[in-house]
Amino acid sequence: MSGASLTAESTSELPGIASISKVDSGAVRTRPHGGRRQRQRQQRWRLGSVPAPVLCLVSMLAVQLGVAASKPLFGVLGVAGATFLRISFAAVVLLAVTRPRLRGRSPRDLAMAGLLGVASAGMTLLFAGAVDRLPMGTAATIEFLGPLAVALVFARRAGHVLWAALAAAGVALLTLLGGDGGGGGLDPVGLACAFGAAACYAGYILFTDKVGAAFKGFEGLAVSFTIGTVVLAPFGAAEAVHGLAGSGSPALLLLAVAGVALLFPVLPYALEMTALRRMSQRVFSVVVSLDPAVSALVGLLVLGQVLGLPQVLGICCVVAASVGATLTARR
Repeated sequence: MSGASLTAESTSELPGIASISKVDSGAVRTRPHGGRRQRQRQQRWRLGSVPAPVLCLVSMLAVQLGVAASKPLFGVLGVAGATFLRISFAAVVLLAVTRPRLRGRSPRDLAMAGLLGVASAGMTLLFAGAVDRLPMGTAATIEFLGPLAVALVFARRAGHVLWAALAAAGVALLTLLGGDGGGGGLDPVGLACAFGAAACYAGYILFTDKVGAAFKGFEGLAVSFTIGTVVLAPFGAAEAVHGLAGSGSPALLLLAVAGVALLFPVLPYALEMTALRRMSQRVFSVVVSLDPAVSALVGLLVLGQVLGLPQVLGICCVVAASVGATLTARR
C-alpha cells in the first residue's frame, strides 16, 4: 500500500481517493541484526524495476482475487469466521516482519492505531458480507463511495457537486435498476453491508493519515491489524472454530485461509507502498479509481457474475466521478 510519508497532502487539496496505502513508508530504525533489513532492501530493489502503475494494477487484481477466493470459504467457515481467520493470519505475518515497538508511544498514537483497527475490521467484515450477497462489481462500487466522499469533502470546490451527482446517479443505477443479474432485486442486507463498508472505508482513510505519521514502515499496519483481529473475535472466532472442527481437513482449510490472507491484504499493501514511492498520490488515485471495474471483471471471469447494462453504466458513472474529482482537484 523514497522516504516520503504516505499521508494526505493537505486539507486544501484532494487527499487522494486511494489513500489506502495508509501507512508511512519512511526509513526504518537501524537494528544490530541487518540480515532481515538486507533482504528487504533487495526485495524493494527488485520491485523498483516494475513500473509504478503496473504495481497498482497488480495490487487491485490481488485484492479482488483475494475477495473472490474468500467466497468458497464462506460456506465452510461463515463470513465472519473466514474474515476473522484471514485478518488474524495477516496480523501474524505483519507482526513477525515488523516487530513494532509500543514502548514510548503516546496515548494519542495508540488511540489512532486502535481506531484504524476498528475501521479496518468493520470494512473487511462488512465488505465480505456484501460480496456474499451481491455481485462483486456492485459491492466494490458502493464501497468505493467512502473514499470518494472523503475526496469530495476535502476538495472544497462547488464544481465537485457535479462529480458527487454523477456518483449518486451511478449508485441509483446499481441499487434501483441493477438487479442481481438474474432479474431479481438486490439483497437489502447485502446493500446495507456495502454502504456500511463504505462508511468504514472513509474512516479508514482519515485514521490512516494519523497512523502513517506516527509509525514507521509497516508497524502501524501491524498494530491496527492486531487490534482488528481482537475486534473481530467476538463475531468470528466461534464460527471459525466450529467450521474448522466440522471440516474433514482443518489443516488444508487453514492453509487455504493463509494463502488468501497473503493475497489480500498483505501483498496489495506492499505493492501500493512501493508504487507510492515513485508516483504522486494524484496519479495513484486515478489509477485506483478503476478498482470497481477490476472487481466487476474478476467477478465475471472467476465467479461467472454477469452484469446487466444498468450495473455496467452505474460502475462507469462512479469510476468517472472518481477520476474527474481527482483530476480537477485544487493543486
